[in-house]
Amino acid sequence: MALDIDTAAPGFERLVDPAAPFDRIAHGLYFGEGPVWDRRTKQLFWVDIIGNTIWKWQPGVGQEIVLRPSQHANGMTFDHEGRLNVAGWCSRSVWRFEKDGTFTTLASHYDGKKLNTPNDIVVRSDGQVYWTDSAGGLVIPGMVAEDVQRYLDFQGVYRVGKEGGPAILATDEVSYPNGLAFSPDEKLLYVNDTRQAYIRVFDVNPDGSLSNGRRFHDMTGTEGGVADGMKCDTEGNVWCTGPGGVHVIDPSGRLLGRIFVPGHHCTNFCWGGDDWRTLYMTTFTEVWRTQVKIPGIAVW
Repeated sequence: MALDIDTAAPGFERLVDPAAPFDRIAHGLYFGEGPVWDRRTKQLFWVDIIGNTIWKWQPGVGQEIVLRPSQHANGMTFDHEGRLNVAGWCSRSVWRFEKDGTFTTLASHYDGKKLNTPNDIVVRSDGQVYWTDSAGGLVIPGMVAEDVQRYLDFQGVYRVGKEGGPAILATDEVSYPNGLAFSPDEKLLYVNDTRQAYIRVFDVNPDGSLSNGRRFHDMTGTEGGVADGMKCDTEGNVWCTGPGGVHVIDPSGRLLGRIFVPGHHCTNFCWGGDDWRTLYMTTFTEVWRTQVKIPGIAVW
């Protein structure tokens, strides 16, 4: 299948090749999300939130179930020890797979109250885990938690040490926080707002706290899709799902162009492959793959 792109500013084709192959590697999902590449085993992991399953896929092998039921897991990433960290949408917790096959809960409460429904997750180079905590898992049909009582009157971004502990509120300035991503030097943290259709950026202080939140980019387009999954490449460009597919925004906040993703709207994406130039994209029902010209930030 041919790649379909929309160039908004000069330089986009330096990042994305319109002649690149565009392949479907998985289908039959109900709500694909949370893709992350495992550099050690050369496998792609992702979730089916409504399908209540964590999947993996390997070239030449195909897809296999990793965990079912998954408590409707959402975003995922690897930490520096190669452990899979999970934003537990309906478990209302942030947890990880240990190497011995057990699970460890890193956080489930803030200020003595249950979290909403952790959405997406990243790990800083010092091991701190950051996640967004929107409340969609309390109301969206097919993926609601057993306890749908909301105990917090805001939807925040949190952080916790690599071995867990009390959740620390990083910011409550985003009305519906969803995707989040560090800049290559980790001096900036981008957080998008699904409901307000924009991306906010914060300065990251040495201790990991956030300051100086400001508007970075307003999403545009009339096609299906919202601000959801988000990552940065090695040049500091911000890639974010949005109307039509994946939007690519330069460090000044200017839209460079879009990669159109067919079918139901694109929910998330990640880089993978040996050179981190393979782009894997999840939609509600499918997982797609293409090649780009610039690597994404490698996942530990």
